Amino acid sequence: MTELVSYELNDGIATIVLNNGKANALSHEVFEALNKALDQAEQDKAVVILTGQPGVFSAGYDLKEMQKGPQEAAALVKVGSTLTRRLAAFPLPVIGACSGHAIAKGAFILLSVDHRIGVEGPFKLGLNEVAIGMTMHHAGIEIARHRLHPPHFYRSVVNAEIYNPEGAVEAGYLDEVVGQDRLLERASALANQFKQLNMRAHRETKVKAKAEYLELLDRCIQQDAENLGLKG
Repeated sequence: MTELVSYELNDGIATIVLNNGKANALSHEVFEALNKALDQAEQDKAVVILTGQPGVFSAGYDLKEMQKGPQEAAALVKVGSTLTRRLAAFPLPVIGACSGHAIAKGAFILLSVDHRIGVEGPFKLGLNEVAIGMTMHHAGIEIARHRLHPPHFYRSVVNAEIYNPEGAVEAGYLDEVVGQDRLLERASALANQFKQLNMRAHRETKVKAKAEYLELLDRCIQQDAENLGLKG
């Protein structure tokens, strides 16, 4: 694997770690490496733990790429939306071990996996797009609507409210919060619990439960691309 994303397999559990500088910015190269890691996890038939560096899960898209121009920004958003769609239908359980801040696309990844563990501390989680002058894209709105608790959907998407870890549980970004030194211990325990599932039943039930959402997400990804003049 590329140095931007590490992959470690241990007893049927694949730990995928984002490692792209202090913000863990999500670039084309990071998404390519993430997809390769997920390909490997599928091949290994492994339960996935997806995490970041201590203090930051991800602060979102690589702003250098986003600021190049509308076409470049749209292309990166399409790649990112496609990755979150893949996570939403991933055939094996995916645990998000949120190691700190999770902003914008970092938060959307949390909204797309099966179980989310956060850590205690002065960390910020949420969707800041409107606050930084970005109109929320169709796919982002539906990803948020699908997983955030209804009162927090509007507060997050339209008002760009940012949460601390405990508030993020209430909003729907996280399922639980543990001490920083217990994050991977808890993720590993949960992964071992998930290993007991029947993976065929897990895969088929996940896709059945999310069928309408996944179809909607496909339409939204296409709509976002067309609105910004991308092909295909």
